Amino acid sequence: MSIQTSATTLANGVKMPWLGLGVYQAEKGDEVKNAVLTALQTGYRSIDTASFYDNEESVGEAIQESGVPRNELFITTKLWNNEHGFDEALEAFERSRKKLGVDVVDLYLIHWPVPGMFKETWGALEKLYKDGKVRAIGVSNFTDQHLEELLKTAEITPMVNQVEFHPRLFQKALLEYCQNHDIQLEGWRPLGKGDLLEHDAVKEIADKHGKTPAQVLVRWALQHNVVSIPKSVTAERIRSNAEVFDFELDTKDMDTINGMNENARYGMHPDEFDYASTTK
Repeated sequence: MSIQTSATTLANGVKMPWLGLGVYQAEKGDEVKNAVLTALQTGYRSIDTASFYDNEESVGEAIQESGVPRNELFITTKLWNNEHGFDEALEAFERSRKKLGVDVVDLYLIHWPVPGMFKETWGALEKLYKDGKVRAIGVSNFTDQHLEELLKTAEITPMVNQVEFHPRLFQKALLEYCQNHDIQLEGWRPLGKGDLLEHDAVKEIADKHGKTPAQVLVRWALQHNVVSIPKSVTAERIRSNAEVFDFELDTKDMDTINGMNENARYGMHPDEFDYASTTK
């Protein structure tokens, strides 16, 4: 198994790589282009962006310049909080699609569960899916309660839920909920903000396997069957983060890292997010 061949199968049969490159806070232009090009040259086939990141166009340019056949790639983007609503979501998708320079987006996500809006917006994503404009649709930062609410009216169950997931926020109940509903959980910020790389337990496990703390953290997520999208713009780290398919954490390792959970977030809790300032 390698980064190029390792993939999960979504509920609709679409293959999604277990490991991808996240580009949140990567500056548009050369910074994100070089990161994406490095990732694709390394063997990554999944790139995760969003309209909010303001770098879709640069991601698209890197994809075109890479020479990697489009059918080998898995491109994810998301609609932002001020793009909710049925017609608004369809228009947002077209903007993102054109910036990326692709005919079909592999995975389109609702970025945050804007109260009172996400069910109508989901209807637009269902239309995009039925029309063949996206290969898979899903959500991001949804709790099990948000998913329950959505499923009351949804014709199509989200295929992916992308959430904050790392040892300090081991969302076990949400993971089990998604698994029970055939929703693939995907984790953002798998390395924390750098502090997890310095955790004594993580460093000890890394030494034991002859790996880096970052590789251990990515491997931990993968062994929980969680897709991982570590973000980096440093070529060496992008390459290093991909070297996670040649070792396995044992039960003791997994239990130790699971035990680091503090229900601690680096981002906002979806129920505490300031939606009013982001939907204007």
